[in-house]
Order: sequence, then structure tokens, then C-alpha cells
Amino acid sequence: MNSKRARRTTPRPFVLVNMAMTADGKIATANRNVGTFGSPLDHEHLLELRATADAVMSGARTVDSAAINLGPGGMKFRRRRRQRGLAEYNLRILVSGSGSIDHGAEVFKHDFSPIIILTTRRASARRLAILRGIVAEVKTCGAKEINFRAALRWLKQKWGVNRLLCEGGGDLNDALFRAGLVDELHLTVCSKIFGGRNAPTIAEGIGFNNLADAAPFELQSARRVGDEMFLVYRRKE
Repeated sequence: MNSKRARRTTPRPFVLVNMAMTADGKIATANRNVGTFGSPLDHEHLLELRATADAVMSGARTVDSAAINLGPGGMKFRRRRRQRGLAEYNLRILVSGSGSIDHGAEVFKHDFSPIIILTTRRASARRLAILRGIVAEVKTCGAKEINFRAALRWLKQKWGVNRLLCEGGGDLNDALFRAGLVDELHLTVCSKIFGGRNAPTIAEGIGFNNLADAAPFELQSARRVGDEMFLVYRRKE
């Protein structure tokens, strides 16, 4: 990990995206029933990355569909956070343009660190009232679509987020790629094939229409462990 690059002085956090995908580029089956398929080592890698970040961010559908709390994991990883000068528990950031987050999701059952929700003016007053009752802060960042550039500046200024780890899903990743906000991409390629034209990939949503507009990245490292490949890409300047 290049710590100097991660700690550069910018008005927004350094953003990492971490995803596991099948050999055919899918992050879940077409019916979304299977979304966890990496090895225990891949899960360890996820926690290692969380241990370097001030905050972990995820889309609403991801936290709605999985029993995850977005926390740092066991004492080993919390100790590493303290050794790096970070808070023992990372902030947790949820994203939903409509505010339609299941307030009974697993993530809300753990109060070890603040939860922040990024949303838009599409969210109804009723939904906002419910969410404000269970999280530290709800931030409206746009009319119909979240202005992630402004949202990230606010996260750094208000909450001191210098390093932000995004764990999907595909729509959230796509928005960050299109906004040119992803600095580093970590991919675990697993030896499975899901197939299916409707199976989600690491970047769903609108995407890029032209090759010239595509988000440029360069491979920094590649490591094979068993049947998995661990790849790290950096955004091309």
C-alpha cells in the first residue's frame, strides 16, 4: 500500500473500491441469491483494507440483502487500526438516492460506530425522519442524483474522512467511476462462472458510452493465491 499517495492533501478522501468477481466478471447471480463466493482469504483481504480506511461505504441494496455490519472485524484488525493512528472502529456510510433503506437491516443492529446516510431530495420526509432516528447523520447531496464530489468533500471536512473504502454495489461503483473519484481498485477474481446477461458486474448503472470516456486504470500488482487472483489497479493520472 502506498501510504504517501493515500495521504496526499486533497479536498476529498482517497477512494478505494474493493470487489470480488467471478472469472466472467459477475458479482452475484442473475437472481441475486448468491453474492458471497470468495474464499476465507478474500474475506481476510477485505478486513485488511477496512483496517486502512477511516470509513467504509456501501449502497443500500448491498446492506439490505446481506447480513453485514461494515465494521472492522476482530481485535487483530482493530489493533492494526490503532497502530495506524485510526479510530478503533471505522465510520459507516450508506448510500441511497431515494432513502429506501431497510431500517431493520443488520448494519443498524450494531452501534460500535456512527452511521451516515447520503441521499437526495427524492427521499420522502417520512423516510428521512425514520432514518434520522437511527443514524448519526443524514446528508442530502443533490436533487435527483447524489453529487459524490460534494459529498466526499463534506465527509472529509465534517467527519475527517481521509481514506474511504467503497464495497459496492455496482450502481454505486459506477457513479464513482463516472465522477472520476476512484483512486484505487482492488479486485479478487474467483474461479467460478455465473453467466447470465442480467447478473450484476462491478460497475452497473449508466456506464460509459465511448471508449475514449472510459475510466483509465493501470495494473499495480497481481498475486495468485490458490485459485484466486488478487489484482490492484490505480487510476491513471
